[in-house]
Amino acid sequence: MLRIKKLDIFIVKSFLMLFIGTFFICLFIFMMQFLWRYVDELVGKGLEMSVMAQFFFYSALTLVPVALPLAVLLASLITFGNFGERYELLAMKAAGISLLKIMRPLILFVCGLVGVSFYFQNIVAPIAQAKLGTLIISMKQKSPELDIPEGVFYSDIPDYNLKVAKKNRKTGVLYDVMIYNLKDGFENAHIIYADSGRLEMTADKQHLWLHLYDGDLFENLRAQNMKSQNVPYRRESFREKHSIIEFDSEFNMADASIMNNTSSAKNMIALQASIDSMTVLGDSIGRQYYQEISDGNFRAPYGLTKEDTTKIMQADIRSYNMDSLYEVATLMQKQKIITTAVSRAENIGSDLTMKSYTMANNDYSMRKHQTEWHKKITISLSCLLFFFIGAPLGGIIRKGGLGMPVIVSVFVFIIYYIIDNTGYKMARDGKWIVWMGMWTSTAILAPLGAFLTYKSNNDSVVLNADAYINWFKKIAGIRSVRHLFKKEVIIHDPNYQRLPGDLQTLTAECEAYVAKRRLQKPPNYFQLWMSAEKDDEIVHINNHLEGLVEEMSNTESVTLLNTLNSYPVIPVTAHMRPFPIYWLNILAGVVFPVGLFFYFRIWIFRVRLAKDMERIMKNNEQVQFIIQNINK
Repeated sequence: MLRIKKLDIFIVKSFLMLFIGTFFICLFIFMMQFLWRYVDELVGKGLEMSVMAQFFFYSALTLVPVALPLAVLLASLITFGNFGERYELLAMKAAGISLLKIMRPLILFVCGLVGVSFYFQNIVAPIAQAKLGTLIISMKQKSPELDIPEGVFYSDIPDYNLKVAKKNRKTGVLYDVMIYNLKDGFENAHIIYADSGRLEMTADKQHLWLHLYDGDLFENLRAQNMKSQNVPYRRESFREKHSIIEFDSEFNMADASIMNNTSSAKNMIALQASIDSMTVLGDSIGRQYYQEISDGNFRAPYGLTKEDTTKIMQADIRSYNMDSLYEVATLMQKQKIITTAVSRAENIGSDLTMKSYTMANNDYSMRKHQTEWHKKITISLSCLLFFFIGAPLGGIIRKGGLGMPVIVSVFVFIIYYIIDNTGYKMARDGKWIVWMGMWTSTAILAPLGAFLTYKSNNDSVVLNADAYINWFKKIAGIRSVRHLFKKEVIIHDPNYQRLPGDLQTLTAECEAYVAKRRLQKPPNYFQLWMSAEKDDEIVHINNHLEGLVEEMSNTESVTLLNTLNSYPVIPVTAHMRPFPIYWLNILAGVVFPVGLFFYFRIWIFRVRLAKDMERIMKNNEQVQFIIQNINK
């Protein structure tokens, strides 16, 4: 019991050190990505360090639940990859400890991380999200620092466009100043040109004080003479002109209550309360709209009394021909009927559009709250989900460090992000049921984690590249090549006295097989799929050949070894039916394209087998000649 406890401590320590490092790396990466989204609101506004510190602090708190799953995935991959690469995992399994027992202390640790992630999602993140949202809105409203460039129009001053040809940075004097005052609109712009000027900030940092020297002011008088085609203008020349421009350069924090109604700034209790309120509100508004449509759109035409309406409803409407009634009406009556119908249809359409927009907006807001409610659970559980993917993958790959584990973890996280983001958008837009869209990523990756854990616990070769390469070679008909080398130590020498007789026997077996099978001719298509016969003869020939090659590989003759490398490696089942199950072969033969593909593939392998038989017989003659020289 004490040994297992020390092993658990060793495993937790190995994982914990890597987890701390990977967590801060992942958090830094997510923060840089988050910062890139709001770089336009930060650059050039002269924000104080305290404001920037708040921005990074609140953004880090909101990104902790997102960074935790990726850190768990990467740390588990590296930890178990290191165990496999250093053969520590092999030693643990050799001591009778299964993979699940090795993972047990880390499972408990990750379950604790799930609780921490849920706490951040439900308690810390809503508060941080509200603070961060308020801060971002305040930064967007903050005016940029006044830094007028040379030779281009500067438009960061509200309602003004300013162009300066040259400026003296030491004295602050501006030369060749052109100003467009757009307060009264673009068509009524006031244009000022001055030879020089200076722009200063007032002490309260709420206004700009503009000093202009030796210039002209142009102003059109369109507002005073709207009917005239030729718009007069007024020109004013001045030696010195001073004006005040509103320009708030201070950082003012927005009202914190502006983020209270957003779904991301609420915990699960507040989200459920908002969902219930919006459900009740939607039902009441829906019933009210239904009553209004029933009483309004289908009410009796204006001008009819209650008795007239009753008579019309009691009358058989089918006895009237509406087209004939319309045809006998006068032109003015027809125009009035059409105008009234079009106007009423447009009013009804506008009213229904407004009502549908109100209901759709309420449903959209309710779905956003529901997705946020489920998101707090799914992101927390993703830590445990990624651990059951990363730990088995590390045990299967058996590569530590920051090479292969980083590639695999990024690939898995991208797949998870795509699936999760797709499900979120489908649920938010109402195309899927909310719980279905939010739990899609968990439903897909949870079986993957269970499958990888099962395969890794049984030491499967599910991610062994050699196994897939051999399978591909088998499908494509690519055969391996013999690589026999001279052995440094030989225990049993070949029996050169008996080998020539065995080689002659092998040659006779190959000749009989070729004569019986007629491999060069195309096989019968129907008999190929219907017959369940096994080719035991080629299995016997292959076993006989491999036994002789194995025995003769102990020779000291380099010439004999080179000749042995010329023997083909025979695939004993390639020229037979593709499937071991009888009904699958029947099905493959019935399906037209599949049957033809396998038929020509089997025919090609039969022709190649015939050439292999000829090659074996030819090699047997060469080997016999070499053995005769060795016996001499």
